[in-house]
Amino acid sequence: MYIKRFRTIQVASLVSIFSLMLVLGACESKSGYRSAEGGVWGTTYHITYRSDRDLHDSIIKVMKQVEQSLSPFSDSSLIASVNRGERVKADSLLARIFTESQRVNRDSHGAFDPTVAPLVNLWGFGYRDTGIEPTREAIDSMLGLVGIAECALDAEGYIVKKHPGTEFNFSAITKGYGCDLVGDMLRRNGCEDYMVEIGGEIALGGESPRGGDWRIMIDAPVDCDTAIVHQKMAVVSLTGKGVATSGNYRNFRNTGNGGRTWHTISPVDGRPAVTDLLSVTVIAPSCMLADAYATASMARSAADALGMLDSLSGVEGLLVTRDTVLVTSGFPVIE
Repeated sequence: MYIKRFRTIQVASLVSIFSLMLVLGACESKSGYRSAEGGVWGTTYHITYRSDRDLHDSIIKVMKQVEQSLSPFSDSSLIASVNRGERVKADSLLARIFTESQRVNRDSHGAFDPTVAPLVNLWGFGYRDTGIEPTREAIDSMLGLVGIAECALDAEGYIVKKHPGTEFNFSAITKGYGCDLVGDMLRRNGCEDYMVEIGGEIALGGESPRGGDWRIMIDAPVDCDTAIVHQKMAVVSLTGKGVATSGNYRNFRNTGNGGRTWHTISPVDGRPAVTDLLSVTVIAPSCMLADAYATASMARSAADALGMLDSLSGVEGLLVTRDTVLVTSGFPVIE
């Protein structure tokens, strides 16, 4: 499973064959829409919402709460304390993301597993980097620590690890969860119409400035091996959903023999996953789940990932290989 970088200062941008962007069109916008943008977790955010007051400070506050709870790159975060073996009670954010991660782990038959964090670190894609390619012995020693299904959240709210050396990195689900939390805050403040985009993950509610659902354009690069040149693949019309994309083509390390090591690490064998998938775009009831299922898909073959996504209620996907584009039965392509 791939763990996205989620740092206090720096985080890897969305790794994706697609870029997801808002298609506003040329028509006149409705009144009352505001925008907020900036940098967070080493990536960017762009938020459009309809309100009679500026809520940018509240947006930033939510993002800080997410970081303080879930960032493994911050020594003062709650999850960093858990990883160090300290006995600290999970807050509502950590409890929710732990529970949902176990759910996605079950649905994906183990392809999604945030406890693969030590292996991600070992391969140089996490919050610690050895700088060398790991040996088989080192990989095998870390595999014994992996297994979120063998961890638990007890009745008192404490996380019980599989092993004292087990560590968690929820970055592959946290960015989507952050989008959802900002959307929750906007609704508490009376904003039903919004688009929250953080590093390419998107949470949508209500109407767009042009009226009706939000139109999201899915871009595909012309050449996946050289320059990143994009062309439109499809446009979808959505609201009340989350959208996320995962892929391998930007997040890799060059090896000494001129090859590349990709960032999707398999919880099964502890090595970079090699599949026929280039990228997956997932639409789900929440951006958190879209983020997690997109990540889980990248550790599986296109056929297996398509089957998983098709089996999930309210979840749709668009999958790209070098030879074809696959979609689930209900994927809402309109153009």
